[in-house]
Amino acid sequence: MRRCLLLALLCLASAAALSAWATVKLYLKDGDYHLVSEYHVEKDRVRFYSTERGEWEEMPVELVDLARTQKEIARGEESRQEDVKLQKQEDAAEKHDRAEAARVPSDPGAYLISGDRLVPVPQGESKVVKDRRRNILKVLTPIPIVSGKATVELAGLHAPTVTANPLPEFYFRLAQAERFGIIRLSPRKNSRVAEKLTIIPVVNLPEEQPDLIEVFRQQVGEDVYKVWPAKPLQPGEYAVVEYSEGELNMQIWDFSCQPAASK
Repeated sequence: MRRCLLLALLCLASAAALSAWATVKLYLKDGDYHLVSEYHVEKDRVRFYSTERGEWEEMPVELVDLARTQKEIARGEESRQEDVKLQKQEDAAEKHDRAEAARVPSDPGAYLISGDRLVPVPQGESKVVKDRRRNILKVLTPIPIVSGKATVELAGLHAPTVTANPLPEFYFRLAQAERFGIIRLSPRKNSRVAEKLTIIPVVNLPEEQPDLIEVFRQQVGEDVYKVWPAKPLQPGEYAVVEYSEGELNMQIWDFSCQPAASK
């Protein structure tokens, strides 16, 4: 009686698990197995539907390793439940991202995440400062025979937007499909250098050298991304930028990182 009750419980458990798990291995005591979509313990027989042969079959219950079969079914169910849990977490994260993206204004640009607020970062006005010696060479030689130097600079030593967070997060709405990231600005007299330029001789094209830092990027909406540094920023001047390589069209949203002094 006790053996029959145990077999009945195993049968019910297997039916419940198999309803959620399409194909399982029905293990035999000799180490072999059958791939089945359903099986039932009926007295001294195990009746199963073979997915390999597409028909119902049966064999003596003493040949079947029910314990190992149930153990694998349980592992499969645990894995399925974990997948469901992860999917729910991903769905919740995507829902959160969509809600956040909806908060981002329609105007292209960078928006600093400050608690529950989004702080628009003003776009900086930049200019190209050329090497004076190159200007003379251009006058003397219509087709330059040596490379020239220039820099893209922002006026002033400090950005109007300041954050104390060494790992600041930004939402960034692209103006068009271009490269974007975060760069480090370097001081120069009364300005900050966004990138160095080398003018290639003859073709007269700029080779750009922005001081890019490593960042994480996450798309949260159409043309809307979340971007943040991979490592804490040192105190200094930085900018979120959008640009196309070789076109000298960098757009700059500058900010200053000034973490609070450690106590």
